[in-house]
Parts: sequence; C-alpha cells; structure tokens
Amino acid sequence: MSTTDERSGDADGIASVKNVGMKLETLTVRKEGAVLLAEINAPPMNLLGPELVRDLVSLIQQAEAEATVQVLVFTSADPDYFISHVDVTRIDKYRAEAAKLTGEPSIALLFHHLSASRLVTIAQIQGRVRGAGSEFVLACDMRFAARESAIFSQFEPAFGLLPGGGAAQHLTRLMGRARALEVMLSAEDYGAELAERYGWINRALPADELGDFVRSLAHRIAGFPTAGHLTVKDRVNAIALAPAEDFRRDSDLFGDGVRNPEAQNRIQAALKRGFQTRDWEMALARTLDDLADR
Repeated sequence: MSTTDERSGDADGIASVKNVGMKLETLTVRKEGAVLLAEINAPPMNLLGPELVRDLVSLIQQAEAEATVQVLVFTSADPDYFISHVDVTRIDKYRAEAAKLTGEPSIALLFHHLSASRLVTIAQIQGRVRGAGSEFVLACDMRFAARESAIFSQFEPAFGLLPGGGAAQHLTRLMGRARALEVMLSAEDYGAELAERYGWINRALPADELGDFVRSLAHRIAGFPTAGHLTVKDRVNAIALAPAEDFRRDSDLFGDGVRNPEAQNRIQAALKRGFQTRDWEMALARTLDDLADR
C-alpha cells in the first residue's frame, strides 16, 4: 500500500495497515506479505452506502497500484451481516462514489472492474449477504462461507426490480437458467449448504475452520507467479465473465426501475416496517410477501 501508511508488527510479524494513508472509515486493512485482508465494518448492518463504496474504490485503487499485493481477502467484523444490501435511501450518492473508479455511476461496473482486476479476490462470508452484497461476493473470484451462519438472497424482484449489480449475469452462468430464476424470482433466503449445491459459493465450511482455510488458500495462491494469476484470470474471464455492457444494461434497468411508482411504494412500505434496520432484516425474506398491501 502507500508508503505513508503507518504499520505495526504483531507477534507473528504481520504488518497492520492503520488506514492513515488510505483514510478508510468502513474497512480495516491488514497486510500479510502478498495478501491483503480487508474487514468490512460499517455499522449498524454493513449497508452498501456511499462510505463503504468510497472505501472499496480507494482500497481497490491502492491495492492494484502496489505490485507486492497479489491476493485480496474480504471479511466482515459483523457476525450477522457481511454486506446486507445497498442503502436504498442514498442510491445516487453511492453511485457517485463508484464513478470515481469506473467513470460511470454504477456499482455494477465497479463490481465488473473487481472481477477483471489483476488481483485475486476471495470473500470469506459469515452472516447475511443479500442484494448488492451478494453481487459483491459474486464479483470476487472465490467465495467461501460459514455453514452455520451465511445466508444469501437476491430479493430485488420483491420490489419489482432487476438486481442491478450483475446477479443475473453471474448466477445464470454459475447455476444455470432454472436455478438462477428460482433464486431471483423467489426472493428467498438461501443457507450456505444450498448455496454451495447451487454453485453460488465455492464451499460451505464450519465457521471455526473458515478463517484458517481461506488464509491458507490466499497465501498459497500468493506464493505462485503473478504471471500465472494474470493469464488464468484473463482466459477464465473470457469464458465466464459477461461483458461490461451487460453489467451496464442491468445497472440502467435497476436505476430506471427503482424510480417506478410501484417500486417506490414497496420500498417506502418496507422502510416503514423496519427495512434497513438490523433486527427486522434478520428474517427479511419472511417480511416481503405483503408489501403491496401496506
């Protein structure tokens, strides 16, 4: 990272980046050799709002600029929420922050940039990852989740919306047409074991084994030549990563749809009932059925 960052060594000789150079509010970053670990901490429930998007942009820019960083691992400080979803009250603001990386106000293009990056990215997931949170981890190269606590959902169709961050592109390629339609049209919560079976994630692991597994994998990958990372990602992306234009189209459809009166009525009804509050969203899927009646 930036040479102006302050670092302090722990007993294992691991350097800790204290966010002085990056000025990150919602991410705590630690560097272990060629591996960078970024812990998401955006209380009260890790909503993807402008602050988190701003910090993700800064982290990606600086990690890509630092040749010694090869692998980027994302974790969460909140055991119940990895990234809950976007902050629906600040859509224009978080989109403006995304534009600082991609030149366009679209988190879909921010996520596409992450997928196409030279960095190898891994999501270590505990807790809920819904909506754009799911799309963020789908943009990562690999996803590993705690069997006991990880919950996945693409609930946007419950508001009459297409997921705007690339879910339709990723899930259809990973799961096939029928399961992608089931996941999105049902707006249901999916546990880690079913998510693994469907191909949403690489593996579901016991929570007490997850961190050690991901850290070991990250360091193993980081120990191999960078040229291999670049070539493999380039060829795999040529097969499996949708073009940026498809992400742009989904983002535009979400942006248009969210302004639709029916979508706004459902969003407002959900907000009145507790949407975007920590306790209410613990069982979000069960509360979406009758929004039209409120």
